[in-house]
Amino acid sequence: MPNVLILRVQSPEGTKRINITAQDTYQNLYEKVVDAFSLSSSDDFILYKETHKKSPIDRSSVKINFRHGDQIYLVPEHDNVFSKPNNVSFVIKSDHPIDISSSPLSFISKLIDIKEDDVDLQLDKVDGKIPRQQDSRLCHHNRHGKCLHCIPIEPYDEEYLKNHSPPIKHMSFQAYIRKLQNEASAEQNTFSSLENISCSIKEQCSTGHPPWPKGVCTKCQPNQMTLMRQTHRHVDNIMFENGNMVNRFLEYWRSSGHQRIGFLYGRYEIYDGVPLGVRAVVTAIYEPPQETSKDSVQLVFPDPQEATIDKVAYRLGIRRIGWIFTDLIPNDKRSGTGPVIHHRGSANTLFLTAQECIMAGWFQNKNLNKCKYSPDGYFGSKFVTVVVTGDATGQIQFEGYQVSNQCMALVRSEILLPTYDAPELGYIKETSPEQYVPDVYFKEKDSYNNEIMKIGRPLPLEYLILDVPTGFPTANNQMKSTFNDACSIIKTPFCIENRTRTDELQVTQLYFSKT
Repeated sequence: MPNVLILRVQSPEGTKRINITAQDTYQNLYEKVVDAFSLSSSDDFILYKETHKKSPIDRSSVKINFRHGDQIYLVPEHDNVFSKPNNVSFVIKSDHPIDISSSPLSFISKLIDIKEDDVDLQLDKVDGKIPRQQDSRLCHHNRHGKCLHCIPIEPYDEEYLKNHSPPIKHMSFQAYIRKLQNEASAEQNTFSSLENISCSIKEQCSTGHPPWPKGVCTKCQPNQMTLMRQTHRHVDNIMFENGNMVNRFLEYWRSSGHQRIGFLYGRYEIYDGVPLGVRAVVTAIYEPPQETSKDSVQLVFPDPQEATIDKVAYRLGIRRIGWIFTDLIPNDKRSGTGPVIHHRGSANTLFLTAQECIMAGWFQNKNLNKCKYSPDGYFGSKFVTVVVTGDATGQIQFEGYQVSNQCMALVRSEILLPTYDAPELGYIKETSPEQYVPDVYFKEKDSYNNEIMKIGRPLPLEYLILDVPTGFPTANNQMKSTFNDACSIIKTPFCIENRTRTDELQVTQLYFSKT
């Protein structure tokens, strides 16, 4: 591997670092400076080894003569080398000009031909601002007027979310987009886009060095990550259309004592409980092939019926939107019935184990959220996780979660590992000759209440988890189900798929609510 030297290039727009090797020429140096500062041509500036335009660097010279850490100086040849036009118009297929100064994020959206989910298209047309009533103590204008005390507020307003009953812990994804739009609009000539996180080293680096582990540079290596609690979530509520489908799902545990996994099928719709919110409505549960026991479940891959199930679901107007699994331990292990043990779902226990976070991240990476505001065409995921466990009173409860975009990136790069004896903790893999792993940090308070940075070996999983309220509609609003035993159409319920252990023999059968 050739020795890589880092040069600092000072310019009127700040200082940047570039990498050079002994094989580079001075012409290569100029080209790398053009790339680093995003300039149009190397003819627009001259590089100097010293300040005040002393010792210019000749492009025609061949041998590089620098030491590691040297600083050189970029001097523009004319005034508008770094300037950007105030209004830039881009012509797209329909020949309509787009002014990026008026709506920064909409500029990105017009460049990417992405068909988003219907619920996102609907919310994109909604203003989203929260109306407020006049306050007789503070508003001194007529009923048609508006002032600072009664003007509609933004859907991401922190005070509104905090004082809402119940408090809203995470803003919706569409509210998060509006927040970015407004912040970007406040800064002229700039725009923002939703960048996906990468924890993997870039392949085929433009600097031409050998691949890892023989070579790495600042251009191809991923940035270090500091874990932050995500402020937004892609799904704000989960609702099962009918309680009977869940009872049928739980019959497997009641009859065998074994845990169970199922895939949730349904749709996404607008949720009024959160400004610009999205609700995942579950209309069906499909149980894939799996090997079960009292304390574990192992999915069988590949599922030979997966394509058929998805095709049937598509014809019914639904799709796979999440997964559900049981973690139920009977309080009376001899009878296997009655109350269940409360061993997760609170600050004193755990929410998701590291293995479950990895599975949730894996499923979310397989079901990405189409997004026109990201250069990649996707951002995050609407795929949800539902855990069936016991509450503090010993009753069965349903807890909904998603994992953060940071967790998805860790799982995508296969650097998040479970711990052996602490399921509430994860562990970041260490760099090896096979894989470069960036440093992952989290913040924690020490015994003196000072905030300190710690490496994620191990790391608390609460940084990666977003809770999603989960429930059922009222009895009057529940959808009728063909699996109701009192149904006048079907007297005998269909057998559930992949339940040979409980003698329910059926190749594949998707059960769903009948509208």
